[in-house]
Amino acid sequence: MKAVILKEAGSVENLQFAEVEKPVLQNDEVLVKVASVSINPVDVKARSYDGVLGWIFGEERPVILGWDISGEVVETGNGVTDFKIGDQVFGMVNFFGNGKAYAEYVASPSKHLALKPKNTTYQQAAASTMAASTAYQALVDVAKIKKGDKVLVHGASGGVGHFAVQIAKHFGAYVIGTSSAKNRDFVLSLGADQHIDYMTENFAEKVQDADIVLDTIQGETLLHSVDAVRPGGIIVTLPTPEISQEVKEKADMKQVNITFMMVASKKETITAVAQLLEQEALKPHIHKTFPFEEIAKVHLEVETNRVVGKVVINI
Repeated sequence: MKAVILKEAGSVENLQFAEVEKPVLQNDEVLVKVASVSINPVDVKARSYDGVLGWIFGEERPVILGWDISGEVVETGNGVTDFKIGDQVFGMVNFFGNGKAYAEYVASPSKHLALKPKNTTYQQAAASTMAASTAYQALVDVAKIKKGDKVLVHGASGGVGHFAVQIAKHFGAYVIGTSSAKNRDFVLSLGADQHIDYMTENFAEKVQDADIVLDTIQGETLLHSVDAVRPGGIIVTLPTPEISQEVKEKADMKQVNITFMMVASKKETITAVAQLLEQEALKPHIHKTFPFEEIAKVHLEVETNRVVGKVVINI
């Protein structure tokens, strides 16, 4: 089968097409003929930086990057009872770990997949995997969102952000989204009650009583987010577990909880995302689609940090 392999971290030229063997299934796995793949910032970081590549994959080289897939089940392991050949599925495969999604066929634990809703295309399903799972786990599992909460979403036009706005609204929250001015209408179209232009406005002057902040940026944004949260509220931060002492001390003084969260592949999460897609409570926005052969262009697109919603590859 055709796959994209990476022998060492570096530029997009290091992404090389190769013929590799189809995966051999474990008892709990299904083989998916991949229709679409979604690319995330972690894909770009793993490709670019040896430290991130080693953190995820250890000494294994070459590796096949990627975690987000949609496609059709073509084979099932002996222990699989929840899927059958011909099922259309999607999911985030083996994160944190080795998903091997940049390929024509992917072996996935059945518990990392859900049935693709009939009202959802393969492209939309692939887009609604890691980013949607991250938003869901951050708001529901970690922050324990409830009706009436005030939620501030940073980077509300991005992959995780645009899902977070919709999920928060589904749970009955009042949602404030930050983005650049050019994406204001998009953020409001997702259901946000209020928009803040982070380039010209100080969000901490406009919001001081948020129950939940979803931080997709860190740095100064995380520091000032402490001012935007009520005492006893929570900030869920995503980019890195390394939180500065200054931020920790400021949060402690105000009695604000800061929690780093890294998404994990879970049956409960991808099933919940599938239900939200089916109910049309969640509508992924696809920024651009590319053919498999242009995977280097996809990495360059994601690297700009200007993607609205998600970028998808059609295999």
